[in-house]
This record gives sequence, C-alpha cells and structure tokens, in this order.
Amino acid sequence: MAPTPDPTPIVQVRELPVGLSADLVFERLSALPYCLFLDSALCHPQRGRYSFVAADPFDVVVQTSTRQPTESLQETLDRFSAATIEGLPPFQGGLAGLFTYEWGRSFEDVPAARIDEFQLPLAVIGCYDVVAAFDHRLKQGWLISQGFPQTDPAARRERAVKRLEFIWKAIVEDNGPVGTDICVKPSRPVAPNELAPQYATELGRRITSTFRRSAYEAAVAQVIEYIRAGDVFQVNLSQRLLAPQVRPSRQLYLELRRRNPAPFAGYFDLGEFQILSASPERFLQLRGRTVHTHPIKGTRYRSPHVEADLFAADDLLASEKDRAENTMIVDLLRNDLSRVCRDDSIAVEKLCGLERYQFVQHLVSIIRAELNPSAGPLDLLAATFPGGSITGAPKIRAMEIIAELEPTVRGAYCGSLAYLGFDGQMDSNILIRTITAGRGWCQIPVGGGVVAPSRPRDEYEETRHKARGLVEVVSV
Repeated sequence: MAPTPDPTPIVQVRELPVGLSADLVFERLSALPYCLFLDSALCHPQRGRYSFVAADPFDVVVQTSTRQPTESLQETLDRFSAATIEGLPPFQGGLAGLFTYEWGRSFEDVPAARIDEFQLPLAVIGCYDVVAAFDHRLKQGWLISQGFPQTDPAARRERAVKRLEFIWKAIVEDNGPVGTDICVKPSRPVAPNELAPQYATELGRRITSTFRRSAYEAAVAQVIEYIRAGDVFQVNLSQRLLAPQVRPSRQLYLELRRRNPAPFAGYFDLGEFQILSASPERFLQLRGRTVHTHPIKGTRYRSPHVEADLFAADDLLASEKDRAENTMIVDLLRNDLSRVCRDDSIAVEKLCGLERYQFVQHLVSIIRAELNPSAGPLDLLAATFPGGSITGAPKIRAMEIIAELEPTVRGAYCGSLAYLGFDGQMDSNILIRTITAGRGWCQIPVGGGVVAPSRPRDEYEETRHKARGLVEVVSV
C-alpha cells in the first residue's frame, strides 16, 4: 500500500495582526543582521503596492571582484526553488540585497574612478528564508517561511516552523532578536585625512562635496564638449556630498521615509554600512516572462505654490531638452533589453509621463518586453546593468567619462536594491535619492543628465534640488 501523503505544507504562512505596519516590523527586526526593508513608503496601485521586510539570512554572498559576478548567485537559485503561493505578495523568499554601480564593471570593460576610500563591496546579497510581506491595497501582511537551506522535505518543514516562530516572536511579541545565523562586526571609522578632497557647499556648514561649484560646472562643460565632438549624446554627471553621521542609520531612514516617501524606497544593513534610499525609480521588474523598466529623465523642483508648481510641470512636459534626454535613455534601454528579450516584444507603454514626488517632479517612461526562453533574471541584470538612466548614451562611453570626471566611486548610488525570488520573479530599483551611512559618514551623491543644450549653472542647481530632502535628514 502506498504511503499516505503528508498534508502538512512545507512552506509556513501566518497572517500578521491588523495594524502591524511594515515600518514597525522593520523597527523590530532592524537589530538582526542584514536587515532589508524594500519599502513602498509612497503607496500606489501599480508602483507601490507591496513592501517586504527580511533579516537574518541563512547565507550571504559578498562580491569584491568583477570576476564571475553571477556564478554563485545562479548556483543558489538553481539549488533552492519554490513555487509562488497564489494570493500573497510576490517576494516570498530568495536572494535580495545590493548591487553597486561598480558591479556593472563585471560586464563592461570600463575604468574605475580614481578614489575609493570607503571600499564598499561590489555586491552584498542575502539568502532570505523568511519574509514579512505586505499588500498595501488589501491592508494585509503575512509572514512566509520557506525552510531553506534544508532541502529534505521533513527537515525543511521543521526549519520553516522554527524560523517562523523565531521571527514571529521578534515582530509580534516584540521580544527582540535572540540568536542569529550570522554575526556582523562594524569596522573602524574613516578619518577625515583619509577622505578624498572635500570642498565647502552652500547646503550647510557640515555638508561638503567632492567638487567646488566652479569645478562641477567645469565638468559639465567638459561633458558638453564631448557631446559636440561626437563622443556621446548624454552623460549622467554627479557630485558626492558628505556629512558626519550623528544619528543611528535606522533613525535616519525612518526620518527619510517620513520626509520624502517614495514607491521604491529601501533600507539594507550590510553591517559596516547601511543603504537608505527614497528612490522613485524602478529599474527592472520580472513577472513570469514579462519585463518592465521605468526610466526617469527630466526634473523640476516642486513649489509650495499651486500655480508655480503647475507652471513647472507644464514647463517640464514642454521641454525639448528633457524629452530628448528621456527618449535617448528609452532607446538605450530598448537596446539593452534586446540582448535577452524577444525583439518583437519590446514596446514603449508610456513615453515622458509626469510623476510628482515630495521635492521634485519627473518625466517617466515605461518599457515592456518578453524575456527569451533561455534567459533568467540574472541574465537580465547582466544585460542591462547599470541602468541607462544613470549612465548616459552610448552607455560604455558615458561610463568612461563618468570615471574620468567624477573623482570617487559611486558605490551604492546608481546601483540597485533588488530581490530575485526562489520562484524566479524579480524586482529592483535604481538607487537615486540615496544615503550610504557607515564608518562615521553619510555619503549623499546627487547628479543629473547632461545633454548638448545643458547649461552648467542649471545642472549644478538641479543637483541642489535633488539633495534637499536628503540633506535635511542628515542635518537634523
């Protein structure tokens, strides 16, 4: 006689109590190692429906070399797989974490910037077996426990139960973290004399920059010369602001999300560094075989006066410069997607639509494509990373110019916080409006796209507008 199947499911799911918000769960798990908060702080039916909190991964992949950037990640995805539980938010466990801007050098032969005083790894990816997942439209949350890295069904089920109880006690009974899989140790602060040269700014007494204002405007002028010479059409040029860190990163992030809520916000604790982002920009979303990307190009400052705010919006929508900038990046991303997607499936669903946020408003486009049958989420990342909206076009030459003109590496800025689920689904952001906190400092890079009609003074002012919300957070 055949044995009776065990009706007990392997994956454990428990609905969270009503009123237990994503930010409260984050606070209660934030002391656990590698706490990750993928935070739709600005809820929206399409762009900001879900939030996810995870911590204490069963393994962590730290990449410090550009060699074999996806090999260990692909091995993990091949080893652990789990079908999606219908009706629950899309990330139910998997790989998640940080891909820095410099991780893109794994796929393209471009030089690095001259100075890297903070030495952030190229990528830090946790393997999360337990996720608190929230659906803001339904106003519900669930705790999902996969039971990995065990693969034997009985052992996996047992671990799933134990891990669910451990995290449940931390977030529902608020017992705090007791025992963890991984211990993270902070490293020493960076002394001021170890930093790249810093210059005073107009943003506050403690806020310095890698550029003097005149030097940033001169760098913009140099980009315009490269454009006129035919080297490139557009370059995203940035300056890195710096401020001493005077408050814990968790407090800084909660203040950031309060002041500047965004649909693709996030927090990631790497141990010696924490990534705090109020990003409005989705990079890549993969659902089934369908890919979406939402490039942002074109910015205007928000005004508290209704008429002035509407005038700025109309000016942005009518701007030939900003529309050309956005269209160039749309073409670049269509080209990148064609490496791993069906050519006949790549379509622009929205071109230069207006989206408003707390301090700025943007032109945003949406591109859709169908992934080739032979390609997976890591192939998609490798074909498109870093995102074209924060490099320029053509991408390789733009990245070369960035490395020439920007004195320091970008690190997390213009990289991505992403998840790659055990079910093959993926979502990711572009890390703009982002603070990297750690080793005594808050790094606050800000930049913008430079094209032929750009004016150096205006480009500098745009970076100041973009920095406003971030500088207010670290200055409190």
